[in-house]
Amino acid sequence: MALLLATGNAMAADNPSEVFEMPVVEVVGTTPLPGLGTALRDVPANVQVFNHRDVARRRATDVADFLDRSATSVSSNAAQGNAFQRDITFRGFTASPLLGTPQGISVFQDGVRINEAFGDVVNWDLLPPSAISSIQLLPGSNPVFGLNALGGALSLFTKSGSQYPGTVLQAEGGAFGRKALQFEHGGQRGPIDWFFTGRALDDDGWAEHNPSRVRQLFAKVGFQDEITDFDVALTFADNTLEGTQTLPLSWLDNPRQSYTFPDRNGNKLAFLTVKGSRFLSESLLVGGNAYVRRYRNENVSSNVNGNVGTSDGGTGTPGFLNAGVNDDSLTDQRTVGAGVQVTRIDRFSGRSNHFVAGLTVDHGDTRFSQKAQAANFDRDRGAVGLYPFVDTVDVSARNLYLGAYVSDVFKPNDFWALTASARWNRVTIDIRDRLGDTPELDGHHVFSRGVPAVGIAFSPTDAFTGFGAYNQGVRIPTPIELTCAHADAPCKLPNVFLADPPLDAVTSQTVEAGARGKAERASWSIASFRTDLRHDIQFIASGNANNAGYFRNVGRTRRQGLEAAVEMQWGTLRGAARYALVDATFRSAFPAHSPNNSTADGIGQIAVREGARIPGIARHQLKLHAEWEPSEGSVIGIGMIAASSQYARGDENNRDVNGAVPGYAIFNLDARWKAGRHLALFVQVANLFDRRYQNFAILGANFFNGPNQSFGLFRDVPPANEQFRGSGAPRAFVAGVEYRFP
Repeated sequence: MALLLATGNAMAADNPSEVFEMPVVEVVGTTPLPGLGTALRDVPANVQVFNHRDVARRRATDVADFLDRSATSVSSNAAQGNAFQRDITFRGFTASPLLGTPQGISVFQDGVRINEAFGDVVNWDLLPPSAISSIQLLPGSNPVFGLNALGGALSLFTKSGSQYPGTVLQAEGGAFGRKALQFEHGGQRGPIDWFFTGRALDDDGWAEHNPSRVRQLFAKVGFQDEITDFDVALTFADNTLEGTQTLPLSWLDNPRQSYTFPDRNGNKLAFLTVKGSRFLSESLLVGGNAYVRRYRNENVSSNVNGNVGTSDGGTGTPGFLNAGVNDDSLTDQRTVGAGVQVTRIDRFSGRSNHFVAGLTVDHGDTRFSQKAQAANFDRDRGAVGLYPFVDTVDVSARNLYLGAYVSDVFKPNDFWALTASARWNRVTIDIRDRLGDTPELDGHHVFSRGVPAVGIAFSPTDAFTGFGAYNQGVRIPTPIELTCAHADAPCKLPNVFLADPPLDAVTSQTVEAGARGKAERASWSIASFRTDLRHDIQFIASGNANNAGYFRNVGRTRRQGLEAAVEMQWGTLRGAARYALVDATFRSAFPAHSPNNSTADGIGQIAVREGARIPGIARHQLKLHAEWEPSEGSVIGIGMIAASSQYARGDENNRDVNGAVPGYAIFNLDARWKAGRHLALFVQVANLFDRRYQNFAILGANFFNGPNQSFGLFRDVPPANEQFRGSGAPRAFVAGVEYRFP
């Protein structure tokens, strides 16, 4: 078929539309729905592609852990204090499981956007790493990937039985009570293939009150012939994750203690996807997908009642009786969606042309309810309930996202590739108060906007590509941001909704230029980028509780920088180095309410100047990794992750007396030994030299500043303004065995 020649490396598949499920991928999925992708040399961006072998070698906890170790310009933090609940930052934009975090990265699983509809959060704990065939990280505000892809789009492609046959069992155990079992099985009979994988993991956690219980299952059944590819996949998860809160700077001599507890998230997922494609001719492919997703989050969190004696803290109980508040919230979300895409590869004016057009619709229906309970703290700062829970919030939110996009790659000759794309989005968000106490909370919000992109790639040889691109993106405020946007009434995330003024949509403009190349045993890439945002939405830390604050449009912000990577191989040795400079700054001056900042005025205001650094983003990152493969199937690897200093949330003016969080460097060790034809042993040591470090901070008030860290207000000791930090995990050792059935 002529089409097979046009898709280059896709020739290795029986059906070229299945290329993203293959063990080795040199084609980039530049659209979210099933298609043929674009040859890497024709992509005008510093895209990063990883295959299942890369994921397996790192033995990462989840996708976020893998990206933190392996991807350029990616870092993570310990804001939630649980290994499965990391915030990931890419080029200064965030993908986080924390409800209310301003999100700037769109994440897809087999073409379905898995940012949750309610707050656009990303729950990394729901998909086992053993299900992943390839990971693609596309930078920039690519409009084809839809809403909120301000900093980039992350595409996860899962395995199929035809590409990953066989049965593998793994068992592991290690530090902090880690125990895990994992299986995967794939096979094919005629045009039918199947793949199943699952994981059961229990971990006591490295800190106090910090266990994790993870249960994951992924299953896929498919049909494939030369012109048709059809898959049905199911993803299930039932996880309980307990985090550790950030600690006052004065407490970090013992980073394993809890500020208060419990803080527990229960995540449950049932996710059905159907995707397929069919060639209508040698040059025309029609593809599409449909999905149904049910996600439930049950959150129990303990918080200080910062208004002891003057307020009930939202519990309906006089404030002087309770030092704390227990919040119990439920997010029950149902989302459905579908999309269709047409791909045509032919000749235009005698030249190669790759045209794509698609339509998408996504609908989310969320019920959010919250109860509060007056509490006091025991000697270990555990929150002990005093009275029954009282209803405080019950809202429903409906999201309807409509999108239409086109993309075209035109090659006037073998050296040049010209790309142009555009997308139109229409968003409707309806919010309803179900308690009847706050009818002004009801709102109907409509956003509509089109965004374009253009790019050019020049490849004079197979070993070199230069590229440049300009693109625009848009981010729509989420329901939680729309209802928590007033400085005078900070929200206690994730559980308080108020009637607030609407927020403007965020718009982005990204310019990128760079080059990549490869030799017989080496590859390299370098790129510079700048993304300017208008009406950027930031969470401004405020109030007495450390999770209190509000969302606001802060005018213009900028993320710009440089990234470079090189990978080389010398016989049985492999090495990689990745460096990123990310300069993230406010480009508009504005006042912010941050009463715990040492420079705040009498009403708690600080002045944020133009050019101040955006908190939570390290300016420099360096990742090094080296591997030695003494024999086939056996490998020893050591890696380093280093990051420079960052400012704390609440220190948007960069002037708080506590200064920035210091930089750090940690090392990780991975080893695998093939003990027989079907048996392998593996070892992993995280934070090899047991370095104490912090990678997140927020300004807050320490209420436990009495004797022996007791509640100070009970002894007429006012709370102390401090910087609270999130600590990275100490050294952890894991060992296991893998058996591959013949």
